[in-house]
Amino acid sequence: MACLPTAPPALALRRWLGLGLFVGLCLHLGCALEKKEVKSKLGETVGLPCCHEIPSSDSLHNYRVYWQKNIREVVLAYAEGKEISKNQRYENRTEMNDRNFTLWISPVEIPDKGPYQCVVQHLKSSQNPSVLCDETVTLIVSGFPKPKMSGTLNNESVVWNVTWVSESSLSPYNVTGKLQLNVTKDVIFTCSVESDGLTKSASLLLKKTNDCIVPTIPPSYNVITASSIIIIIFLLAITLAARYLPRHVCSRCHKPQDSVEEGVKECTKTPLSSKVTSETSSV
Repeated sequence: MACLPTAPPALALRRWLGLGLFVGLCLHLGCALEKKEVKSKLGETVGLPCCHEIPSSDSLHNYRVYWQKNIREVVLAYAEGKEISKNQRYENRTEMNDRNFTLWISPVEIPDKGPYQCVVQHLKSSQNPSVLCDETVTLIVSGFPKPKMSGTLNNESVVWNVTWVSESSLSPYNVTGKLQLNVTKDVIFTCSVESDGLTKSASLLLKKTNDCIVPTIPPSYNVITASSIIIIIFLLAITLAARYLPRHVCSRCHKPQDSVEEGVKECTKTPLSSKVTSETSSV
């Protein structure tokens, strides 16, 4: 029976170390290629996990933690157990677990979506802190909640006929509310729309009019044209009358004088004829 030569102990150790490094490298690349994602709906509470957890024997005072979005935007940062920075947009909406460094966001907004990076450093020395982990997790935000519409009439609730329209699950809603009222007195009407934790309100005073005012209807084009023609004719008639009426009156005033003169002439001729007649009769 032939015996196989055994490898020296040093050579076997090298083989095992090489295999371990290869497996470790594959696992590391696998973790790097694996993309961590966390899904949430708009308005919900979501937790983004970090890559390190403090041992029970250690304290937050020995760590420095950075949560940043898109690499450039710092969400919040802790050093020696104290918060040293926080983005104003995340004010009152974020907090971090002091053991596993999970970043909690509530309520989630559409601009919150994107990659977040958790960087953890251990403060062995203030001059050269060591990096324990650096990992990225992507937050996916889906959906817009339907806004709520409400209203009051003189501080009494009224029922709306509400419709919502949205182009897609990632698009905001256009909300429309309709309400029919029979107003018999002055009322104060308030409309409120609530969406994503925000509420917008507006008030309107509706007044009841005592008298119904009939709107004046402007005359049509034909009526205006006919009225203009009548006015022009009337003005022409007055102008002609003012020009020719005095001459006609004067002609009538001269007629009696002519008749008097003719009468005088006739009276004058009559004695002549009578004289001739008398003379002829005497002869």
